[in-house]
Amino acid sequence: MRTRAALVAHGRLALTGRPTRRSRWSPRVRWRVLPWWARVTLIYAAARAITTVFVLVMAQGQAANAWTGAKPGYFAYANLWDARWYAWIAVGGYPSDLPIDDNGHVAENAWAFLPAFPAIVRVFTTAGLPWDVASVLVALAAGLGAALVFHRLMTRFLEPDQAMFAVVLFCVAPVAPIMQFGYAESLGFLWLAIALLLLVDRRYVWLLPVLAVWAFTRPGALAFALTLGLHWIVRWFTRERDPFPAREQVVVASVAVFAGLVGLAWPVVAWAVTGSPTAYLDTELAWRAPYIGYVELAPLTPWFQSGDWWLGQPMGTIAPIALVVGFAVFLFTPWVKRLGVDLRLWCASYALYLFAVFFPQSSTFRLLAPLFPLAGALAVPRSPWWRGGLVVASLALQVGWLLIGWRIDGYDWTPP
Repeated sequence: MRTRAALVAHGRLALTGRPTRRSRWSPRVRWRVLPWWARVTLIYAAARAITTVFVLVMAQGQAANAWTGAKPGYFAYANLWDARWYAWIAVGGYPSDLPIDDNGHVAENAWAFLPAFPAIVRVFTTAGLPWDVASVLVALAAGLGAALVFHRLMTRFLEPDQAMFAVVLFCVAPVAPIMQFGYAESLGFLWLAIALLLLVDRRYVWLLPVLAVWAFTRPGALAFALTLGLHWIVRWFTRERDPFPAREQVVVASVAVFAGLVGLAWPVVAWAVTGSPTAYLDTELAWRAPYIGYVELAPLTPWFQSGDWWLGQPMGTIAPIALVVGFAVFLFTPWVKRLGVDLRLWCASYALYLFAVFFPQSSTFRLLAPLFPLAGALAVPRSPWWRGGLVVASLALQVGWLLIGWRIDGYDWTPP
């Protein structure tokens, strides 16, 4: 322990024995005395302010396009691309007749987008807010909620400063701008963070309403069903040192089945409304048709199809295999193992889900965002150079993602 003389020399004690005015009101002290939720809120607000500057600067260079005129304001610019689909759903709902293109295939349509986000935003538009404003405010509020819950999740595994830095990484991530656009992502992050916290805390029954809402917000419930199944297996094999009573076995299995059912509910709804049992699948396949034409979905093949389209052979086959192996190895590194078994099971399940059904293209970065618990692994080292470098790199990648995915440059085939 430091002597009294050393503390006086460092200005931390006055000769009276009380903290000096300088130390009492220094920014570091003020920061530390704030409650955790206030610190998370300030981090989130600062990150969104920085991103807003990026977006406004980019909007000033934006030419007229299908959605806005030249140099649009912030709220108009924050509602490009898929944000318009949500707006159309709020007004007109979903088509009972699937649109068919000139070749007889199902064209892009609203069934690809889940209804929870437009339904929530519509509540505010009914109260008088313009859609562009209401969608951004809902996304921002959901993003803040996700950051707050994510902090609580990280405190289960990390020291306080590491958990808070994990929140920083979540807020400045390369695709974090999506949390202030008219997209459903931040609402999906919120439900996912809550679901993971409930899973880690083993409050299984409370997962039922969360999964029910999440399944109609963003895809992912099927991957969570796999996570619950793997969680059941892990608890079964470790039951001698971590008791797994019969009642909990039944509850976990039941919630896993429920997650699988609600994960399949939207395709069933699309079937019921349109009369086509493949309405949702055909709609999703329409988005990859511009790349490889209309090809039936064969699970575990889309990444190889994409690799062949982007890279040719043999790299089109080598690259996906290398990514799978590299990701699997990463999940067993010491930093990631700090996050516990359940978060690693989620990351593995969601990665397998994407590998099984998703065709990688410019939206890949956004669809990888539900792997955000891995930010906790990057928050483990305490080196100021490491942490500062990660923040700078993340902000730089934000600009890159906005330039590639969000800005519209003539005939643009790189949607976010």
